[in-house]
Amino acid sequence: MNKRLTERIICLSDEKTELLYLLGEEHRILGISCFSVRPSKALVEKTVISSFTGANIKKIIRLKPDLILGFSDLQADIIRDLIKAGLQVHVFNQRTIQEILNMVRMLGSMVGAHKKAEKLIAKMKNKMDRVWKKSEKESVRPKVYFEEWPDPLICGIGWVSELIGIAGGIDCFEPLARNSLARDRVIWDQTDVLKSKPDIVIGSWCGKRFRPEIINQRKDWDQIPAVRNGDIYEIKSSDILQPGAAALTDGLEQLYSIISIWRRKYYNR
Repeated sequence: MNKRLTERIICLSDEKTELLYLLGEEHRILGISCFSVRPSKALVEKTVISSFTGANIKKIIRLKPDLILGFSDLQADIIRDLIKAGLQVHVFNQRTIQEILNMVRMLGSMVGAHKKAEKLIAKMKNKMDRVWKKSEKESVRPKVYFEEWPDPLICGIGWVSELIGIAGGIDCFEPLARNSLARDRVIWDQTDVLKSKPDIVIGSWCGKRFRPEIINQRKDWDQIPAVRNGDIYEIKSSDILQPGAAALTDGLEQLYSIISIWRRKYYNR
């Protein structure tokens, strides 16, 4: 093991845990988030030290990490306390596909796995290219409403919107998706969803089970083509809302499958 590299890493978000496993560098991980489900064995092999917006600061200090990896403004309070404790912290803020790829490259370099990171990036790019080449041939592109949170309504974030496009759909709230912060992606007026007339509704409620019956019960939502025709789907948040490898592989594959099912249902009878 290269002693010049970080050897004791805390991952406060699960995409970092997944990535270190994919790079074969999981031996460096000291602690992980309780939401880390990729790979499933991580929760068995590693110590849980945090949720997403809360962490056991005293436990982290006792573990004596030489690097703590965080994600986004939502972890600002945790990061503040860790910095005050004199610990080394790096926070990523990836919100687009390119920023996710940049994160993979940077983290790979931080743990001395630059070549493996580049191979992983190439694999993910090839996956996206293959899906795009299939979807771009289609003349019909369904309108997709992606719901990240139900109350208040929050549409999908940047990389989700981009992946919908690669998979062959049109994100109903693409301009809103460009906003990195969740509070800036709130749909305050539900009639905006009605006006967008989505052909497909995809729910992925971050951190909790999606309930399609809630979609069906909303006032006047039976006017929406997707609701009227039963084209309501779920993608687990761990597959699409974690800004890492999962979203660009499994998440994209599920988006493409959903859109393909819709297309066969109405145009390839």
